[in-house]
Amino acid sequence: MSFATISDTYDFFRAWLGDPLRVAAIVPSGRALAQAITAEISADTGPVIELGPGTGSFTRALIRRGVREDDLALIEFGSEFASSLQLRYPRAHTIWMDASRLHAVQLFGGRPAGAVVSGLPVLSTPIRKVMGILEGSFAKMRPGGAFYQFTYGPTCPIPRTLLDRLGLKAMRVGGTLANVPPASVYRIRQRQPRRSRLVW
Repeated sequence: MSFATISDTYDFFRAWLGDPLRVAAIVPSGRALAQAITAEISADTGPVIELGPGTGSFTRALIRRGVREDDLALIEFGSEFASSLQLRYPRAHTIWMDASRLHAVQLFGGRPAGAVVSGLPVLSTPIRKVMGILEGSFAKMRPGGAFYQFTYGPTCPIPRTLLDRLGLKAMRVGGTLANVPPASVYRIRQRQPRRSRLVW
């Protein structure tokens, strides 16, 4: 284990001690989960918004997938993580804010993102905030863009009632037993509007 990994784990654990509901895990996401949640993303995806990047596990994976650093918007509520991310990824757009207010900021000069990768603990987040996160995310994405969310639970962490209300659909697209704890990855997209039948 490298010194940087040990340092990240310590910083993450300390943040969890300070606010367990916000951080929600005692260690950063592992490499296997980072690979799983970024598996469908490439340089062709275009700009990517990352919510709750923490110590940057998913950020590193996104860059390895070919996403340019200046095509990354890192939305982080924890000031301790935001400061570290700015130092590590100076060309990325690191913004210290609550992800539920995403609609209020302009990203990438107005260019729409191709994907949103979320490391947020949505299961412990109030439903109103989750709704704001999803609405803001899809408002910043181009048609066909995808929102990726991981969970330690057995089902999609976004309630079906909320998905229906926002016209979204979720599909499990991966997961890993190698993470601590094991995790699943869901892809969430807007439903295609139904074509009306012509009556002759």
